[in-house]
Amino acid sequence: MNLIKKLRWQILIILLALAVIGFVLWGQQAEPVLVEAPEPTSGGVYVEGIVGSLVRLNPLLAVFNPPDQDPVSLLYSGLIKFDSTGLPQPDLSNAWGISRDGDVYNFSLRSDAFWHDGEPVTSEDVVFTVNLLKDPDFPVPEDLAAFWEEIEVIALNERTLQFRLPEAFSPFLDYLDFGILPAHLFKGMTAAEIVDAPFNLQPVGTGPFQFEQLIVEDDRITGVVLKKNPDYYGDEAFLDQVAFRYYPDSAAVWKAYQDGEVQGVGELSDDILEEALLDESLNVYTSRLPEMTLVLLNLDNPQVPYFQEVDMRKALMQGINRQYLVDHINHGQAIIADGPIFPKTWAYYENLPRYQYDPELAVKTIKGLGYTFPAEGGTARTNEDGDRLTVELLYPETGLHAQIAQAIQENWTALGYDVTLKELPYQDLLERLDDRDYEAALVDLNLTSMPDPDPYPFWHQTQATGGQNYSMWNDRRASEYLEQARIILDINERARLYKNFQVRFYDQLPALPLYYPVYNYGVSSEVKGVRIGPIFEPSDRLDTITDWYIFVEVPGGLQPTEEGTAGK
Repeated sequence: MNLIKKLRWQILIILLALAVIGFVLWGQQAEPVLVEAPEPTSGGVYVEGIVGSLVRLNPLLAVFNPPDQDPVSLLYSGLIKFDSTGLPQPDLSNAWGISRDGDVYNFSLRSDAFWHDGEPVTSEDVVFTVNLLKDPDFPVPEDLAAFWEEIEVIALNERTLQFRLPEAFSPFLDYLDFGILPAHLFKGMTAAEIVDAPFNLQPVGTGPFQFEQLIVEDDRITGVVLKKNPDYYGDEAFLDQVAFRYYPDSAAVWKAYQDGEVQGVGELSDDILEEALLDESLNVYTSRLPEMTLVLLNLDNPQVPYFQEVDMRKALMQGINRQYLVDHINHGQAIIADGPIFPKTWAYYENLPRYQYDPELAVKTIKGLGYTFPAEGGTARTNEDGDRLTVELLYPETGLHAQIAQAIQENWTALGYDVTLKELPYQDLLERLDDRDYEAALVDLNLTSMPDPDPYPFWHQTQATGGQNYSMWNDRRASEYLEQARIILDINERARLYKNFQVRFYDQLPALPLYYPVYNYGVSSEVKGVRIGPIFEPSDRLDTITDWYIFVEVPGGLQPTEEGTAGK
């Protein structure tokens, strides 16, 4: 209190000085400056370069040719679609209901959905498309055809339909985002005839853009032009046209961007990424791919009995410098993986700890398990039973996988393992996994087009024989979580079960997650409104394209482009 009295006069002087300064500054205030922010306006053309060639603009056949998938995603709609977290959202269907037993799904179609030729979308279109997936004469991936063979689809009326499943299956919605085909344009055609029908190059869909024309040069299709669908049931696009141009390789796409032929680069692959990042006219968007690179461990192989020790598996994980794999081998284009479910999705457990690179702790653990270097010398540790720490690591014959395998070999050698590397063609490696004829394998797990995580096929104990549980992980507690999550309908309860599964996976570590690769996409800075979240397939980068618009900054302010000038 006495201190405040002593300082009272100094405080008074300061306050008076601040008041004078404030008065002077107030008197010198400039008039407020209004800054006009760009607002979306209709018009303009967006042109994107893609590696590959166009084959068919058919949603059921695009799976066989990825370059088809980009225009197809804008031409067609599914019953439902998925947001970036993997949760289902309405699309052609505006509502659905599920029976208490979980084996019957009813869908109602929106009344304002029309085909690009003006015909209304009906239940008949959905039934026709599903039956085409079942037709043995129509080319569909074998596992998908087998799945749909067990599903009955019924048109209850023009705008209501029903799916009947043989049993409850919570991830069923995951299978319903395929593009629906117009039944009225295929009347009398067989499945084989549909594959080569003219429709596939003159498509009629329900999406935000509709087919306008093919770009043909020297009797070869080099692109496709889509125009805005004015009758689209969703948000109308700002862009008048979207065009895709096809090139032989990424270098040709990048040159096309530099020459002003295109405004977007469908994928910034490693060979052009560095140069693209230096181009100030290009905005680079990055997203996590639905893939994971991991090391599978054969937990039931008598040649590597030490893999059955949980602590040994943890030591192997702690012995891998995953940050090096991301930063140096993948040039920063990957994200360290902590488990089998992708980050930023509804089922991901964010509080999962991370295994840090700690070779000293790993060596201490291995010593604690009784493995030491033999007195007579040697490169591999052994225990009292004569078990020698040796492992053969299989990997696909690509340059990237070879570098990763060599880095792991170096890391594990430092722990006291004798590591042999074996490079195999992809098909041969898959056969070795199917036969469980391996010790450790470096693989990529690809879950493209699977927003629902459903780890059951890869980690449930029943899949250890004849399934995709290549690690032969026989863990009853983890399997129970996966079983329940497959039949429970409540999304919150499913999320809880999957979080429990992730904790169990972390504790037991049946395989060693390394990283998730990322996808890089380039769009000219003239194109505004571009957003990209986690994707489940590369064409998902176009999910927000109805929000994209084009502005050109000119002296005196921002002006919209003249119609048709952009991208020429």
